[in-house]
Amino acid sequence: MDRRLVVVTALILAGLHPGVAPRADAPRLDAALRARARAPHGASDVIIRAAANQPLDDLVRRAGGVMRRSLGSGSMVATVPDDRLARLASDPRVASLSADRPVVSTAIARSAPPVGVTGVPPGLGLDGRGVGVATIDSGISAAHETIAAGRVVHWMDFVTHLDVPYDDYGHGTHVAGIIAANDADAARRGVAPGADLVVLKALDGTGTGKVSDVIAAVDYAIANRDRFNIRVINLSVAAGVYESYHTDPLAQAALRAVRAGIVVVAAAGNFGRSPAGEPQYGSIAAPGNAPWVLTVGASDDRATPDPSDDVVAPFSSRGPTAIDGVPKPDLIAPGVGIEAAADPASAIFALQPRGQIWGDAHPGALPSLRLSGTSMAAPLVTGAVALIAQAAPALTPNAIKAILEFTAQPRAGEDEAAQGTGLLNIRGAIALARQVSMQTDDTAALDAAAGGTRNWSRRIIWGAQRVTGDRVALAMRAWDLDVAWGDDGSATGAAVTWGALCAPERAGCGAAR
Repeated sequence: MDRRLVVVTALILAGLHPGVAPRADAPRLDAALRARARAPHGASDVIIRAAANQPLDDLVRRAGGVMRRSLGSGSMVATVPDDRLARLASDPRVASLSADRPVVSTAIARSAPPVGVTGVPPGLGLDGRGVGVATIDSGISAAHETIAAGRVVHWMDFVTHLDVPYDDYGHGTHVAGIIAANDADAARRGVAPGADLVVLKALDGTGTGKVSDVIAAVDYAIANRDRFNIRVINLSVAAGVYESYHTDPLAQAALRAVRAGIVVVAAAGNFGRSPAGEPQYGSIAAPGNAPWVLTVGASDDRATPDPSDDVVAPFSSRGPTAIDGVPKPDLIAPGVGIEAAADPASAIFALQPRGQIWGDAHPGALPSLRLSGTSMAAPLVTGAVALIAQAAPALTPNAIKAILEFTAQPRAGEDEAAQGTGLLNIRGAIALARQVSMQTDDTAALDAAAGGTRNWSRRIIWGAQRVTGDRVALAMRAWDLDVAWGDDGSATGAAVTWGALCAPERAGCGAAR
């Protein structure tokens, strides 16, 4: 085979293809609001999506509702009496109504030996410098020396609207440390210690929040994408799935971010086991249920540096997704016993006495904290995205996601619904990103850069399809910004096809699509 050809095959993984539009008779109320409309007991906070950007203010007032705030893409948050929900949803000016449901952080207590957060091989010459990373979480400690000094370039509080960075819960500080802590101890150094943190607080002092605050933070990141070169958003949060991602406002906000050139990384959730301790499939949380989101499950490295014995953490949520039945997660990353920065005055620090690790680098050094969860796995992947964006700035979110899935290392004995394409492989992903960006096909150089082994999945999960092959090409329509991951075509109707794809400079080669 000509090594410049990319030969891929598509295998259907699920009966419902995510490129299919919602049915015309699909209910405009999500499942939670339908239940409230059937049994009214007060008023509900809702997110209303307008049909064709229709004005909704007067419509909400006539329904006895109170407007709360505007969101992106013609949406708004309002409080509406339960007995008016069905009537409001029946108006043709309304595209859909969704509950402004709670979101929570995805960290759990876990007694396990601490492990380093890096997983980054030496000698890559990358630290994320110049790349903006938006964390949508509970905030960040302004006092922790490993992340405060020079790492936080911008702060916005969507909860209490304070101007000064803080983290009353502590989860956001831990997540930020995994991404970008500049610690002298390599075991506590972030994956991308040179990255710029744009910290957007959407969770309160209990680690909970509202979907509308998360959406507002996503839209804020989009609006400030160029100002801070934001290339990736980390969402270590989970919300329930009550509707298709076609109508879910949080999933649609994530799609807006991807189309703006921002990779959206989300935790899969910690619902991989039922109360009886059995594997729980169909447990992926929102927004990780959306195809265009890079959804991360958690692995357990068993406290060894050798990744060959890593397994899927029992708590890690499993696919396929509820309602749409799309395969997830996309990949897994270490998420058990992760040690990273902590704020000793935060709630999560007080709640995890066995996870506290007090600093000994110098007198007065602030402590770190050992936590587990897909909340810890997601920022490892976010840090990897920052390194890839530094190494190959021209790559789109779809191309970066494809490279991470293609280079992931499958775990023997684990099914795809638990591990996706496999374990995060930072060295391999960066090596392939550089090769794809330069449009070269030097196999020997790729092998050397990848660490001498390419035990890769060699596949991507394109919505409800598995696409396999030997190479990832740069010039593919699938990577365009106007193509939603998993769809059959672009927003303008141009088809996404899989087949023999040629490097664009090759004489006589047809256009790669």
